[in-house]
Amino acid sequence: MTKTVERPAAAVRVRPVKAPSPAGDRRRRRLTGHLRAYGFLLGGLVCFALFSWYPAIRAVVIAFQKYTPGSDPEWVGTANFTRVLNDPEFGAAWRNTLTFTLLALLIGFAIPFVLALVLNELRHAKAFFRVVVYLPVMIPPVVSALLWKWFYDPGAGLANEALRFLHLPTSNWSNGADTALLSLVIVATWANMGGTVLIYLAALQSIPGELYEAAELDGAGLLQRIRHVTIPQTRFVILMLMLLQIIATMQVFTEPFVITGGGPENATVTVLYLIYKYAFLYNDFGGACALSVMLLALLGAFSAVYLRLTRSGEEAA
Repeated sequence: MTKTVERPAAAVRVRPVKAPSPAGDRRRRRLTGHLRAYGFLLGGLVCFALFSWYPAIRAVVIAFQKYTPGSDPEWVGTANFTRVLNDPEFGAAWRNTLTFTLLALLIGFAIPFVLALVLNELRHAKAFFRVVVYLPVMIPPVVSALLWKWFYDPGAGLANEALRFLHLPTSNWSNGADTALLSLVIVATWANMGGTVLIYLAALQSIPGELYEAAELDGAGLLQRIRHVTIPQTRFVILMLMLLQIIATMQVFTEPFVITGGGPENATVTVLYLIYKYAFLYNDFGGACALSVMLLALLGAFSAVYLRLTRSGEEAA
């Protein structure tokens, strides 16, 4: 019988697969993450450049030119600034703007803080009252101003109807030269305080409860706890919101534009409203930009001084 000899199968050479380097993989992931982040950052920078930086630089250039849309600009130096400074409405606009800012600080800065203190002490229906306080912020500013214009109507307005019901003397509200600016401050405070209240509320809830307990053990009353615990613990938030409110109220426009139209007797003409008049009523874009540059310079200088003083105060403390 013939024996069949089995030959061994040829050995198959298997090439070893090189494992990826962990360090190289991490570098690739890091590079991909950086490129993605820079891509998002580039989009934001492009938006700022097109809609913020370029218009600001362009306004500074136009402030030294005689410019109307559709015509070639003509360099006039400081003539626009001189003309604006000699405008009879210039002094009234700055006086009204500064008065509005001061009244907004006295009324609109204290009320949100007090409301935040009250909401922070509530035990029930916290979410409901937060929505109620924030609701005016969700109303478009023009709609809010139109509602208040009807509310202030000296004839059939709800404000005077309420005063008549209580047998109290009525008021001209936004139609009176003496009360118009204060009426606009009330509108601006009501429309914008919701966000400020929520920021204050978040700051209050971050204060450790042990500080209040220690103050109570020392015999501190409510006002003393607010003075020695609440205000020092929320000092940074208060200072930053004060700066933001001053900058915002110095640029008030919607309320005088919609409710009073700058009247009566220029009692509510503000700097921004005067800029609007120069640009769209007088067709004088050079004067409008000159006034804008003045406002920008004032707010920039004030912000720098304010931040320097607050930083020095924090270092001293």
